[in-house]
This record gives sequence, structure tokens and C-alpha cells, in this order.
Amino acid sequence: MSPYKNKLDHKVIYGLIESGAKVLDLGCGDGDLLSLLVRGKKIKAQGVELSNDAIHACVEKGLSVFHSDIDSGLPYYPDQSFDYVILNQSLQEVKKVETVIEESLRVGRKVIVGFSNFAHFQERLSLFFGGKAPVSSSLPHEWYRTPNLRFLSVKDFREFCAKKKYKILKSRFLGRKNLVWGLPNLFATNAIFVITK
Repeated sequence: MSPYKNKLDHKVIYGLIESGAKVLDLGCGDGDLLSLLVRGKKIKAQGVELSNDAIHACVEKGLSVFHSDIDSGLPYYPDQSFDYVILNQSLQEVKKVETVIEESLRVGRKVIVGFSNFAHFQERLSLFFGGKAPVSSSLPHEWYRTPNLRFLSVKDFREFCAKKKYKILKSRFLGRKNLVWGLPNLFATNAIFVITK
């Protein structure tokens, strides 16, 4: 069985992080990604999570997790104390996007941001022809159950980085099973960016 549990985003992020790096995962969920990085890359890991159930799952995996709401900032972490801060599938769930990214860039040298691309052509077609909010493998929740507060696209995030003068060091665009190499705003189901100031 694959160590990535068929999660292409985990495989991509795994490939972006050097062995032995200090990593903070914001909204780490049940710790699958952090656990993979600890085992395979021997990183020094710290997670931040709000869900008690997810924290228990992390602790069972032997991970160090801090219970906190990332919308309130990261006051317990000094400047540049991590090589990487991960925001994978958590950015669209926070209320204060600018604060969370600014704080992430304060405590980390690089920030890895992963999110579902709401401009994927199938989502566009579903909304246009179906006349209702799309439900798909990358957007699996009905509109009234979704944890997403924000609906962003590859193009939105690039424009946000340009406006804030953040440098995009690397970008990877994911399809359902493989990387997408062309027209990512249209064909990528998910995007992963590595940014810095």
C-alpha cells in the first residue's frame, strides 16, 4: 500500500520538504501528512489543530500538536522558527486569511499553501448547467455542510500574492490522479504553492 494513502497533495508536499527540516502544520487534521514527513523525512514536527478528535488522532500517531485557532495568530512562536509552515486545505476554512498568511510568513521561512481550485472546468460546468453549487471529489461537501468559507482559484491566489508582494517560489497543480502541466486555473483540481516574503 502507498504511504501516501492515494493523496497526491501529500506526495507533492513530501517532495517539496528537505529531510530534517523544522515544520509547522497549521490545521494539521488527523496528522497523516505530518506523520508521513516525520517517518520519511525525519522532520522536526509541530501541528496546530482546533478539533479535539483530530488532536487525539495526532497524539495516537506520536505527534506534537497544539490546540489553537489559527485565526487568532501564532503568538507562541518566535520569528523564523520554522523552515516550513504548511497550510494544506485549511486556508479556505479560516476567517482571517491575510492574518494567517502573514503570521505563517513571520514564523516560517517558507509557506506551503494547498487548496482546492474552485475554477476547475467541471465545477464551472456544474454551476453553469446544473445551476447549483458543485459537489465533486475535490469539493465533496454539500453547500450547507462544507467547511469552506472561501472559494478561491489558482488565478485568485496568484493575484493575491502579487498584491501582497509575496514571492512564489514553486507551484504544483494537481488533477484527480496526476500533476497538471497546462492551464491550471481550468484543469487543476488542487494547487500547491510555496511562497515567501
